[in-house]
Amino acid sequence: MSSIKTIIITCLFLCNFLLVRAQNQTNKEPLSDVLEMLSEQYQVRFSYADEHVIGKTVRLPDEDLSLETLITFLQKETLLVFQQIGTNNYVIRNSITDTQFLDEVLITKFLTEGISIKTDGTSEINLDEFGILPGLIEPDVLQTIQALPGITSVDERVSNLNIRGGTNDQNLIMWDGIKMYQSGHFFGLISAFNPSLINAVSISKNGTSAQFGDGVSGIINMHSSDSIHDKVQGGFGSNLIAADGYIKVPITKKIGVQVSARRSLTDVFNTPTYNQYFDRIFQDSDLTQQNSNRITQDERFYFYDVSSKVILKPTTKDQITISGLKIFNSLDYHETSIANSFSQSSTSKLIQESMALGFEYKRNWQSKLQTTITASLSNYDLNSKNNDVSNNQRLIQENDVRDNRFEFQANYQINGNLNYLGGYQYAEIGMSNLEDVSNPEYRRYVKEVLRAHGLFNEVSFKSNSGKTYARLGLRANYIEQFSDFFMEPRLAINQKISKNFRLELLAELKSQTASQIIDLQDDFLGVEKRRWILSNNDDIPIIQSQQLSLGTHYKKKSLLVSLEGYIKQVEGITSRSQGFQNQYQYTNTSGTYIISGLDFLINQQFDNWSTWLSYSLSKNDYTFNDLNNGIDFPNNIDIRHQITFAGTYSINNLKLALGMNWHSGRPTTGYNTENPIAIGNINYNEPNSSNLSSYFRTDCSATYKFKLTKKWQAHLGASIWNLFNSKNTINNYYQLNNQNTVTEINTQSLGITPNLTFKISF
Repeated sequence: MSSIKTIIITCLFLCNFLLVRAQNQTNKEPLSDVLEMLSEQYQVRFSYADEHVIGKTVRLPDEDLSLETLITFLQKETLLVFQQIGTNNYVIRNSITDTQFLDEVLITKFLTEGISIKTDGTSEINLDEFGILPGLIEPDVLQTIQALPGITSVDERVSNLNIRGGTNDQNLIMWDGIKMYQSGHFFGLISAFNPSLINAVSISKNGTSAQFGDGVSGIINMHSSDSIHDKVQGGFGSNLIAADGYIKVPITKKIGVQVSARRSLTDVFNTPTYNQYFDRIFQDSDLTQQNSNRITQDERFYFYDVSSKVILKPTTKDQITISGLKIFNSLDYHETSIANSFSQSSTSKLIQESMALGFEYKRNWQSKLQTTITASLSNYDLNSKNNDVSNNQRLIQENDVRDNRFEFQANYQINGNLNYLGGYQYAEIGMSNLEDVSNPEYRRYVKEVLRAHGLFNEVSFKSNSGKTYARLGLRANYIEQFSDFFMEPRLAINQKISKNFRLELLAELKSQTASQIIDLQDDFLGVEKRRWILSNNDDIPIIQSQQLSLGTHYKKKSLLVSLEGYIKQVEGITSRSQGFQNQYQYTNTSGTYIISGLDFLINQQFDNWSTWLSYSLSKNDYTFNDLNNGIDFPNNIDIRHQITFAGTYSINNLKLALGMNWHSGRPTTGYNTENPIAIGNINYNEPNSSNLSSYFRTDCSATYKFKLTKKWQAHLGASIWNLFNSKNTINNYYQLNNQNTVTEINTQSLGITPNLTFKISF
């Protein structure tokens, strides 16, 4: 009898347990949805990697819980760690001993949503959480980072970003761990990287991790998501330049695929945006130069990009990703001219394309040790064929880059305060240049190959109090062809000195072997003048830099004040890489530039407002022993003063932004007006002894999100670049015309440029 009673009681207990469990399962919601709801309810912000929350569910907590009790409840329910990094900000991690020894976020909302500053001095942009910036209706990666102090583009091209006075080729641009040699569409006005699949962007101006070689001026590191979502996600839409779409498909719980594609509409129909872009990019090129023999002309321009990623997670400890990217720009130029009293037609063509393929394998051996193996291929091709009917000449130009890399790294968390990162990298880079002229017959083909080995080790430290962060690294590069070693120490220290003040010290030594030069200003139809070359340790030295910066951040509630001073010296630059258009245009020598500067920013945020004022002061000078009698003179991109004043406003799903940008004019070289020509050449004044007029531009933008159905959302946006149509001269130079007199040529900035976008996502 007692045994029967025991069985009955046991059955009742099991039934009750299963019933309660079923009820609990029924009441569970996706963790990501619960976090979004709690963010609004408790006015807190949760930062996390997608893979930490996807597939996790949680019971809805009671509504009357305190914030402290809520965090304890969430940690118990999810087995995740909720680490507080601010008054109302939390970072979600897998466990206390996660190999993800994350650099803590110092400032979570920098200027706008989605931009943060970390304790190691890097800036990070989360495109999934991105808010709005003046003039932007989509998170164009290379446009967005220009909102950060110390980063600008003197000619408005995203393919010509200047980080603390450096040229664009001194930036290391990476997409999913692959080095990229092309960064722009429309020959530089639009970022070549579709933001649809980019999850986060990390920007470093100094104190870079020893993991990274190259990039003596800065690093722009883009990552797509490694998450396998539990349902299909996607979207499509268009603006006045291009249409795009993306999709993320979970094949199984362990296999996911992501694909995005974008194509211009420029060869289908013209828009006001395209007309402004065309006038900006093709001015002073073969397409717009005056030609009395020309009867008709017609151009066809288009671009596209395709990116994809396959994610495999065969076990809880292993992850394999395969990433691919294709970037393509094409310009066909048809011309009818009179030659020898007859009408003749010709077609010129310019193609710029890149292909990238990357493989990565991560293994979590234990809670504290992770290893990563990566291999990548990166190809860049720039080809042009210019048919000149008037001179009966055909010119072919090519610039090809082949970059193959392998890397092994280990990340070991020694304890809760110390983390070690070390590894080995191998790179084989080949670059070739071809020039082929039909009349007179001439052909030049040059190919160079370099093989480099890199070893890096660094240790990161975090104090228990969170007041101290330090990272010390050392990188050793060995160049096979030159049998040269380059030792590159790196340092990043962030120290909290009071409740609201932090000090930041960053320092680094770097080197790079690849750079861009300009042979002639009319290379590649005068549209894309720069071509990649490798150092030869002779007239093209290895570029080396050293940089030191000291800054302070004051953060109290919604007020941020930041001040940073820096000094940077870059040696081994060539005059051909600087784009001289004066008496040094055809010289070939090497030298140095030194820039010292100060970046100041004040950012005040309210409930729905964010407004900021930034000011940059810098002095950037060249030293070439063979030029200007060895006397220093201003850098071609020496922007002495720069001011930005902007603000954003958000209410519900509506976001508005307005901003003004001003900077002093870049240097230029005038000529002697009393004696303009000497020995058959223009009689120039001292190099860069004059300045263009100041640059001023006002931008505005607005976006609105709304639901079409329960699962479908729409995004509507409008923007105006250069709202008041300010006339800005961003470059000028002089040349002799057929009458042997001096002609001034000015390059104008973008005029008033509207844009619209409409996107649907699910």
